[in-house]
Amino acid sequence: MKNYLIVAISFILISCGEPTKEETAQEIKEFITPFEKGNGNQTATYNEVISFYEELSSEYSTVVMEEVGLTDSGKPLHLISYSKNSINWKSVNEDKIKILINNGIHPGESDGIDATMMLMRDLAVGKLDAPENVIFSAIAIYNVGGALNRNSTTRTNQNGPESYGFRGNARNYDLNRDFIKADSRNALAFYDIYHMINPDIFIDNHVSNGADYQYTLTHLFTQHNKLGHEAGNYLYDQLQPELEKRLKERELPITPYVNVWGSSPENGFSQFMDHPRYSTGYTSLWNTLGMMVETHMLKPYKDRVMGTKAIMEEMITIGSENVEVIKQVRSASFEAFTEDKFYALNHQLNNSKADTLNFMGYEAITTTSDVTGNKLMTYDRSQPFTKKTVYKNHFNGTDSIAIPEYYIIPQGQWKIIELMRRNKIQMEFITQDTTLTVAKYRIANYRTANNAYEGHFPHSNIEVQEDVVELRFRESDILIPTKQPGIRYILETLEPAGQDSFFKWNYFDTILQQKEGFSTYVFEATARDILSKNKALKATFDSIKKVDKDFRSSNYRQLEWIHKRSPNYEQAHLNYPIYKWNKQ
Repeated sequence: MKNYLIVAISFILISCGEPTKEETAQEIKEFITPFEKGNGNQTATYNEVISFYEELSSEYSTVVMEEVGLTDSGKPLHLISYSKNSINWKSVNEDKIKILINNGIHPGESDGIDATMMLMRDLAVGKLDAPENVIFSAIAIYNVGGALNRNSTTRTNQNGPESYGFRGNARNYDLNRDFIKADSRNALAFYDIYHMINPDIFIDNHVSNGADYQYTLTHLFTQHNKLGHEAGNYLYDQLQPELEKRLKERELPITPYVNVWGSSPENGFSQFMDHPRYSTGYTSLWNTLGMMVETHMLKPYKDRVMGTKAIMEEMITIGSENVEVIKQVRSASFEAFTEDKFYALNHQLNNSKADTLNFMGYEAITTTSDVTGNKLMTYDRSQPFTKKTVYKNHFNGTDSIAIPEYYIIPQGQWKIIELMRRNKIQMEFITQDTTLTVAKYRIANYRTANNAYEGHFPHSNIEVQEDVVELRFRESDILIPTKQPGIRYILETLEPAGQDSFFKWNYFDTILQQKEGFSTYVFEATARDILSKNKALKATFDSIKKVDKDFRSSNYRQLEWIHKRSPNYEQAHLNYPIYKWNKQ
């Protein structure tokens, strides 16, 4: 049964109360969303969303619905696209601005789900006129498993809707921490969508948490210094100010995401850094202009949904009017990164540089908690203010690596190779067994989290020692050239000290464990022989014994020290199994 309201657009004959044949011919179908049918505080269920788009796409040739991949729930992702012209993803579409929306990554933050349904409908029926140079696509609901796990209680801080999905997916992953590590099928399906479209603009719709303030809308653009080169400059100098101006003209003021916890925003705050684990951090690796919409949790649901819709409408207009410059800055950034000799890693806040906001907040007050009896900071909405507020949004890379011509991945690292394939990374095979002079890393130091985080115990404070060695590689080991569009994905994942590297996410933990050991009484004779033949080693050994009491008192520690400097010590331990190679 089609979910639409039949509306007669001609007058009804008063004499008989029945429409004429002419009137019946003028009837139109108007697709009304569950959000619009309700009282402004309901969001569509998963089945309602999919049914709505099925009917819309069957009625209008300008709307295409596709099933892509599988999610952890067992259901596919649904990609909905609007274009006045037929869409062929195999063509480059570089004469059009391509916008990709992600909805429902946290299904309790459902504003974008309902806003996109209305916007796609408005585009289809002609209520909103999108130019010919726009392809507007949206993932209907990204976290399908979470959307099916519906409740009314888990969004403790949020003002509506009445019921909604759960943050964790079908395997209880927070999918907005999974884009680079790709533990979920959802992430693999997203890869397929993202690389099929290659969007110029990416928007991920969310709801904020944290402080109270006057704004319904906040934005979290991908960090412009990390985005880098011309794309980063354009986003910071032109795209963000233009969106803010247009929304202000619609009496929808917007501010950067209020990254504040436990203090008042008027004291100043900094930009949230979107590392590659996050959606916009991932899409920035291909120089896509990305932003998260963060509506304010305490504002009425209807206002949040309509504000989210307004942002997407304005981004369609901005993209259409600036298609040539957006294409140019993306292209220039691709070229610049492939020509760079060094790459910055691990961006940290630059505290010496900041912008100033005319921030519209509420006075923070301290009361006594009725529950705990302790002091409690809250906000007084009867005391609104507009104040100059420091906003720190400039970051610097703290580490830099020399970009090699190639990375070499031994074929045994099949999981890494498969992720490279899913991300359209160009690869070559070594055609025969060969010896190459390569740079290799040894893991010199690292820390491991004490508590689980998104299915992992991530490493941090990673230090590496780099050496140049000759190694034998096998036929069909993999060469990854760095001069390609995916250069940033390659560097961010394969450099172990990177903020979201595969090493950090435990992909190489097998090298951290020794597979072979020794018995002290057996190795004693070998150790004695080694020291007798290596005077320099013995001198170092004796000096450590002299100054280190614990070392001196332990047979095992002393023999282990010798063992690690002997031919008996396994080469795999702490040796990172990805290599860098330059042909020259």
